[in-house]
Amino acid sequence: MKYDFDRVVDRRGTYSIKWEVEPGELPMWVADMDFQTAPQIMDAMRKRLEHGVYGYTDVPKEWNDAYINWWRDRHHIQIENDWIMFCTGVIPAISSTVRKLTTPGENVLVMTPVYNTFYNSILNNGRNVLECPLVYENHKYHIDYADLEKKLANPQTSLMILCNPHNPVGKIWDKETLAHIGELCAKHHVLVLSDEIHCDLTMPGFEYTPFASVNETCRDNSITCIAPTKTFNMAGIQTAAIVVPNPYLRHKVWRAINTDEVAEPNVFAVTAAIAAFTQGGEWLDQLREYINQGKTIVKEYFAKELPQIQVVSEDATYLLWLDCSAVTSDSQEFADSIRKNTGLFMTGGYQYRGNGDSFVRLNIACAHSVIEDGLRRFKKGVEIYQGKAPAVIHASSVYNTPAEPEKKESTSVYEEEKQEEFQLDAGLLAFLEADSYEKKLEILNNLHAAITDSMIDTMAVSLDIEVKDGDIEQRYQEVLNCLLTMERFECNRLR
Repeated sequence: MKYDFDRVVDRRGTYSIKWEVEPGELPMWVADMDFQTAPQIMDAMRKRLEHGVYGYTDVPKEWNDAYINWWRDRHHIQIENDWIMFCTGVIPAISSTVRKLTTPGENVLVMTPVYNTFYNSILNNGRNVLECPLVYENHKYHIDYADLEKKLANPQTSLMILCNPHNPVGKIWDKETLAHIGELCAKHHVLVLSDEIHCDLTMPGFEYTPFASVNETCRDNSITCIAPTKTFNMAGIQTAAIVVPNPYLRHKVWRAINTDEVAEPNVFAVTAAIAAFTQGGEWLDQLREYINQGKTIVKEYFAKELPQIQVVSEDATYLLWLDCSAVTSDSQEFADSIRKNTGLFMTGGYQYRGNGDSFVRLNIACAHSVIEDGLRRFKKGVEIYQGKAPAVIHASSVYNTPAEPEKKESTSVYEEEKQEEFQLDAGLLAFLEADSYEKKLEILNNLHAAITDSMIDTMAVSLDIEVKDGDIEQRYQEVLNCLLTMERFECNRLR
């Protein structure tokens, strides 16, 4: 079955955290996807919904089997039935584990830049964040093992939170690296808590290695958090699992999640997970390919249009870590400026610590047409930030547009009648005669520097829109917004 990831799904009005934005903004920040989940999952949940009774839910053996079989077949690790426990989410699992297996004032080590919510789980529980900054060279990251061992050897360090694959840099840690981490942690009696929620979102041809699968040392000194939620875009279902091979640690974790009341599923959590891991494989394989194509679109665009922005070499996740050091050393100011002037909403890298001050994180788990919209906004935002273009009112998003204006039936006659009246130059005439909105948009961009009020008036009449009086740049932007809308509808029809 062929799945349609090109379809643009309007998520406004669904209480989405990601989409609680201003009209015309394009959110490409928080890590959830804009694709509908696999149809098989929707069918399973629909069937459960239609039952009509939504009482307390148990975790059946089918749930364990779904995880066990998926990780055996996809990731070559044999998870035993009694190793695995249900939890409402990876972050609740991490927070509960931090509370139960460390004491206030101890250090929890993380390799930065790393997922910012780790800091909340550590600091909110009265523990200290101990950073081991990753080394950044030639647009890739690697570990400074001397620094890592020094910090693991600190007697106050009792836990390391590992991110595998690593968010936000997209790195898959190979078996040798994981073995080295495991050896150092065991040597210094530091427990490893491995967040592996992005494990199924590797690029085609790349596989991740579960930390617990590396060797006996890693297996017996680890707690692993996994879930279908990131992979199948159902974070709101709140369903995850904790894998703990060591029986002593497993009892501690079981006590932790039950004390915190995060060990019981809601009515859809089990159903969704079973459907995902038993029926979602083909959907996932096509998704991974589509995301990989999206990465290619971004890399090619930056190479041609914004060579000063470098995409960090990555093998996993749909989150691109963009090196903007040639443009800024203040990622918060940079991201805020782009959002203000173009509507593109990204995450400033400062939130992830490490060297994140000169990076932004871009979520490309959306239709390719939306990625292209975001890239145009990104380019405009960089130009404004560098003072190469005037500040503008941001363009309308594909998700926040009016219906397409009706085309005039006799465009060529209309153009002939207006040509003499407005004394059209070649550029404006080309705009009026262009047979697609894509071509009109290209011509409009080329005319930007020399555009006049009379030209804008002519374009507005030809497009059957009203442009308010005011600053010429604002009036130009209104025409641009309209064309972006029309181009989007045109592209959707062609698909």
